[in-house]
Amino acid sequence: MNKAALIDMMAKTTKLSKTACKDVLEAFIESVGKSLKKKKNVVLTGFGTFSVMKRKARTGINPATGKKMQIPSKNVPKFKPGKKLKDLVR
Repeated sequence: MNKAALIDMMAKTTKLSKTACKDVLEAFIESVGKSLKKKKNVVLTGFGTFSVMKRKARTGINPATGKKMQIPSKNVPKFKPGKKLKDLVR
């Protein structure tokens, strides 16, 4: 499912316009992103937890040249599904 399909599904479920659903979805994504940038977790009980994980620096190989290269450490987003979401998928 892509973003447009999700917006369509949200509109049908909530009986709101697609424009309103798109605005809500984009606001949600932006809000989660801002919180993660501040290294604050976003906990949605039953759905899951968005957090930031520090990935360590490591040595990689450039696939084009085959030479070793150093990949710096960086922060990456992480999602841990909640119990309710896991039960829905099972």
